[in-house]
Amino acid sequence: MLPSISILLLGFLLGMRHATDADHVVAVTTIVSDERSLRRASGIGALWGIGHSITILLVGGAIVAFRLTIPPRLGLALEFSVALMLIALGLMTLARRKAGSARSMTRPVAVGVVHGLAGSAFVALVVLAAVPETWLALVYLALFAAGTIAGMAVITAAIAVPSALTARRFIGVQRYVQIASGVVSLAFGLMLAQQGLARGLFAAVPTWTPR
Repeated sequence: MLPSISILLLGFLLGMRHATDADHVVAVTTIVSDERSLRRASGIGALWGIGHSITILLVGGAIVAFRLTIPPRLGLALEFSVALMLIALGLMTLARRKAGSARSMTRPVAVGVVHGLAGSAFVALVVLAAVPETWLALVYLALFAAGTIAGMAVITAAIAVPSALTARRFIGVQRYVQIASGVVSLAFGLMLAQQGLARGLFAAVPTWTPR
């Protein structure tokens, strides 16, 4: 068995890798597609990570501490909520191209919270399987959350580079980036929604595996 310090370090590194999951990247890309400041983009990513970490710590922590079981239908419903959120983000991004929008720091936090709800069960079950001691598993979750915040801050800054470089000279390019990010978010959300329905979200016996 790995020593405690190695387990905790692994938690931080896996948290950073967790930030690169496809649905996470798609969601934050729609939020920062028109962002011209790398520092602000990094802050938006950190806020997404904070929102994500809130639910990972609360829901995942409760699963770890009390050995809770998530019913399949609830698990599918939480994942379906991510699909709906991506669809909404895609539509909002496409609409923003024409109407404009007020920037809000609450949006990345809210998006992160929804993603955290959908991913908490999987993260917690992985921790339970690898770390039998409850206290160590909870510290692992905390470092996993910290790694996710750091990873998403870096990723969003990188995503914002094209917008920052083309903001003044190539305004048309920036608009195409917004359109592309909106379309991708909409398509990805529809795909996830279809998967949720295919696995029996509204069927008598749903099939769900935490992921």
